Amino acid sequence: MRSSLSITLSVWRALLLREALTRITGGRVPWLWLLLEPVVHIAFLATIMTVIGHRVVGGINAVLWIVTGLLAFFFFRRTVYQGSSSVASNAALFAYRQVRPVDTVFVRVFLEGALMLLISIIVVAGLSILGVSVSPDDPILVILAIGGLWLLGLGIALIFSVSTELVPETNFVLTFIMMPLYIVSGIMVPIASIPMPYRGWLVMNPIAHGLEAARLGFSSYYHVVPEFDLAYLYVFALVAVFLGLALHQRFAQRLIAK
Repeated sequence: MRSSLSITLSVWRALLLREALTRITGGRVPWLWLLLEPVVHIAFLATIMTVIGHRVVGGINAVLWIVTGLLAFFFFRRTVYQGSSSVASNAALFAYRQVRPVDTVFVRVFLEGALMLLISIIVVAGLSILGVSVSPDDPILVILAIGGLWLLGLGIALIFSVSTELVPETNFVLTFIMMPLYIVSGIMVPIASIPMPYRGWLVMNPIAHGLEAARLGFSSYYHVVPEFDLAYLYVFALVAVFLGLALHQRFAQRLIAK
């Protein structure tokens, strides 16, 4: 008799291989778009900074500021988008009793994190070749920042993977809030430069703390926002994961039957 852990690991391994093949070979050079999306964003914002004459932002190189913020945000955004659609994309597999809806979310989120890590390494290596100093001063802080954003993305993905199946209209909510998050998380404008009380509202966003941590990890000279607290991000992330797991436990049978 196989143990439950052995069965779960076998399911995850099979799902991971299936997801990886789908992502890499599911269309015309889909792997190219995985890399081009962050690169296009970086090039666009870097051009804007060059045009307006900003070579230093928050005490660090403007390109480094843009790259670290964008890559950190993409860890969160891609995790949410891919994870939240995993249940609908793998509904046919629920005919096998070993496969649970939550398994598909975990596997797809893990794969997305691994892909974003690879893409980030390629982007950073490319900037290093172009002469931009991208060596992190505090690698542990960078890892904690990325880990926190990925964990928050997992929690949001767990929640919306259930809600979009039970109430399809909630998918529009997810799409609607993602663009404002892009703006208010400090990707285009340093939050530390925003006066109070508006800055106080912006730092209520846990993603902003993750971006600030990533930038501070790459450069100790970065003028981090005074309200910076990485623990705030992790509290939000753990609450979201707990709520998402509770929803999957409560509605597992409905997701399978649907």
